[in-house]
Amino acid sequence: MISTPGQITVTMLLVTMVGGCATVQQPAPPSYRPTYPTAATNSDLDDGSIYHAARDVRLFEDVRARRIGDVLTVILLEKTSASKSANASADKDSSGSLENPILFGSFPQFNLPGRFPLASTRDNTLQMGYKAEREFSGEAEAKQSNSLTGNITVTISDVLPNGNLVVRGEKWLTLNQGEEFIQIAGIVRPEDINTNNAILSTQIADAQITYSGKGFLADSNDMGWLAKFFNSPIWPY
Repeated sequence: MISTPGQITVTMLLVTMVGGCATVQQPAPPSYRPTYPTAATNSDLDDGSIYHAARDVRLFEDVRARRIGDVLTVILLEKTSASKSANASADKDSSGSLENPILFGSFPQFNLPGRFPLASTRDNTLQMGYKAEREFSGEAEAKQSNSLTGNITVTISDVLPNGNLVVRGEKWLTLNQGEEFIQIAGIVRPEDINTNNAILSTQIADAQITYSGKGFLADSNDMGWLAKFFNSPIWPY
């Protein structure tokens, strides 16, 4: 079966559209569920000592979080602002000419073939010239600003060998028209935790902060799948 150029074009377009609908496998989002400490086991103390490590009695430490399962308050002070602009322009002009050469001691002249208006005259020569002009102009500008304030309490999910704390947590708010949630995860230095058992979000390393919502209000701000396809880089037009 021989395919016509039109059939080939339609087939390529369908393949492009199918490829645009295919989604890339994304990594699973991290879990923000709280981490609970390991339950202590009661063992009979037969060594006669008043203090035992299993009891975890800390007489000379403050209330700052340092163990798995401890809670820590994160003060959100995120504010970013970025702007970028670019202008580019380019012009190029070129021209050249070739004089009528001398062949066998004279300047060649000839008649044009066919029924041209100048075919009956002999004033056509090999003299020629050209002129080219090119111009390009481009301009781009982008601005973005974000601000997030508030508090969220997280739990310590792991203690690294160097003493740093891995924290994670989330907060959900159920409103009349939907749900709002904020999620945060990262690494904290124990030295950055203040006496109120709190830390600034700007002091969290590898911070992953998400603020979003669910419901028809959030869905109304989301672009439809067909509009996303026409605005994707794979759309050739």
